[in-house]
Amino acid sequence: MRRTSFRAVNSALTVAATAAALLIPVGAVSAAPASNDRIVGPAADSIDATCKKHSRKYIVRKYYRGPKFYTLRCGTKTWGWKHIKARHGWNKTMDKKISTAIWSGSPNGRGGFSTYTNTCPNIEKFRTIIGTPAGTNDLLTAYKVNQPAAAAKC
Repeated sequence: MRRTSFRAVNSALTVAATAAALLIPVGAVSAAPASNDRIVGPAADSIDATCKKHSRKYIVRKYYRGPKFYTLRCGTKTWGWKHIKARHGWNKTMDKKISTAIWSGSPNGRGGFSTYTNTCPNIEKFRTIIGTPAGTNDLLTAYKVNQPAAAAKC
């Protein structure tokens, strides 16, 4: 009996380790451990220093939606990380909201993804917009939605 349960546990651990290994993006390079499997890039504190040394097209983050990813580049005052930091603020919470919107949000009709409240009617909470002069899969901007659109009836 003990031998059977040991084999079952050993087999389950092997399957779990194999599945976890398959979730790691191949070729993903990170200067700091990602806070979850959907964000890859340097630590948030170092983005400012990184962008001072690199061009506007330099990628500072990759956000995943299934096998596809969207990049956040250093950018300029009108798009990318520099724009988001100056206009909307940058911190770990903003980084997490962007990741969540891209990973599990709904397409918003503006080339990006949005998150919504779980109420009736749903109200948009956070929006990302994709597409920059540097690339079609780049994050243009991301921000909290302050004024909800006209709500549909439930």
